[in-house]
Amino acid sequence: MAEPFKNMIREETVRALGEGLAEAGPFEVEPFVAEVLDGLEALELKDRVRKVAGAVRRHLDQDYRRALAQVLASLPPPLVDAEGVTAGTMVWPLCQMVEDHGLEDPEASLEALYELTRRFSAEFAIRPFILTYPEQTFAALKEWAHDEDLHVRRLVSEGTRTRLPWGQRLQSLVEDPSPVLPLLEALRDDPEEYVRRSVANNLNDIAKDHPELAVQVCRAWLEDAPEPRRRLVQHALRGLIKQGYPPALELLGFGPAEIEVVRFTGPEQAEIGGVARLELELRSTASRPQQLVIDYTLHFPGARGRTNRKVFKWCTATVDPEATLTRARQHSFRPVSTRRTLPGAQRFELLINGERAGEHCLELKDPQLDEP
Repeated sequence: MAEPFKNMIREETVRALGEGLAEAGPFEVEPFVAEVLDGLEALELKDRVRKVAGAVRRHLDQDYRRALAQVLASLPPPLVDAEGVTAGTMVWPLCQMVEDHGLEDPEASLEALYELTRRFSAEFAIRPFILTYPEQTFAALKEWAHDEDLHVRRLVSEGTRTRLPWGQRLQSLVEDPSPVLPLLEALRDDPEEYVRRSVANNLNDIAKDHPELAVQVCRAWLEDAPEPRRRLVQHALRGLIKQGYPPALELLGFGPAEIEVVRFTGPEQAEIGGVARLELELRSTASRPQQLVIDYTLHFPGARGRTNRKVFKWCTATVDPEATLTRARQHSFRPVSTRRTLPGAQRFELLINGERAGEHCLELKDPQLDEP
């Protein structure tokens, strides 16, 4: 079993961080380490990051700019590619220090984030500056979009994601993402896939609140698009494709399906912790080959008597005229941390190119309740 990521912040790495700061200027390593380790074991990752960041700030010069200069002097060399980005985990608390204590000095803080993100992404730390000083921060981001360092360019797209996981919600950009679009335009053909994938993730976030705008942008980007940009657009629209949003499906060539569902079947019962085998057979009624996106929505019992739903990807396929397509899939009912698995009626709704094409129902049993 892999070691929890939070354990990257432990005594060994905390001490190394302190020793690096001590080499760059006045810094008492042992009191710093003792302060961080007190209660560290009980904390999860982000709380560990905040604890280290607070201790770093308290043990540095009270003057923020002098403290920042010492932080920058302690940094390791910049990362040369995307492969080693997690190797800079102990730079994360330094980013957090700027996020928590640098808002009163945006000029110095943004300059520091430029250097920090070259060692570990400052995508979380820059978000309060976007919200508090949008004009100044976007001016810096516009310049950074053309930087030679791929990590700086990626910060431009990743740091402006409206719904970045673990990140502060950029509500002003949720409501109006237009300031972000020129930045994404500048990065859409970036030579690094690492950056282009971040652009796609940013546009996928925008699509959650402004699907029409996202499709409009992608339609424009597909004109005379090279293959890397086409892949970017496909990844950017993945959320809308999963939802069966017709304009996104049509843009990627998945028009209304001309098919006959011969059968869509599964077991009548399944158990929590087990699987259900779904089987599909369909026949094309089109006179030309057609592309199909096949998904299904599971409608399942939720808390307080509600019915919840979740879309699951199945497959994509090209079907020749009058050809038959068969597919099978094992759907797992293994409990997961993100949602509670309850017994009761489960309804599988088949979706082909975003349109309902059939359903299958089964009863989910809890084997523990059925024990004598």
